[in-house]
Amino acid sequence: MTDLAVQIPETSRRLDAIDRKILMVLQDDASLSVAEIGDRVGLSSTPCWKRIQRLEADGVIIKRVALVDQNKIGLGISVFVSVESADHSDAWLKRFAEAVSAMPEVMEFYRMAGDVDYMLRVVVADMQAYDIFYKKLISAVPLKNVTSRFAMEKIKSVTALPIPAVVAA
Repeated sequence: MTDLAVQIPETSRRLDAIDRKILMVLQDDASLSVAEIGDRVGLSSTPCWKRIQRLEADGVIIKRVALVDQNKIGLGISVFVSVESADHSDAWLKRFAEAVSAMPEVMEFYRMAGDVDYMLRVVVADMQAYDIFYKKLISAVPLKNVTSRFAMEKIKSVTALPIPAVVAA
């Protein structure tokens, strides 16, 4: 149904310093050739390619994508939507997760601890588009409360994860 927010690493081996360098380079620019990545991490092309393949096979690298500027494609409004539910059954969550996951405006979807049950990050073109989204959301399943917070300005947005250094055993 949904991925857990915190998962135990499933990789069959530990990431060494070179794996971590490869990940940092790829997070900065996944369009680089294997030779360029190898040069940056101190490997020739073949061992570099084998490491990248292993990182993909282990699920460390999930996919490679192009990042698109949401404003330049007409999606200028970011909304953080808090959802509270009166029903916490597995059946309700399954229906809610399926409905929300099918909404292309939802960029991120989390089950939360604290005063709200779920948090969504939504991108839309304008208020009219958000109103259409909102009506679709509240008609999907019964909800106790929905609170929308509109971003005024994006201060920081990064996609690269901070890769921790290798810890000596």
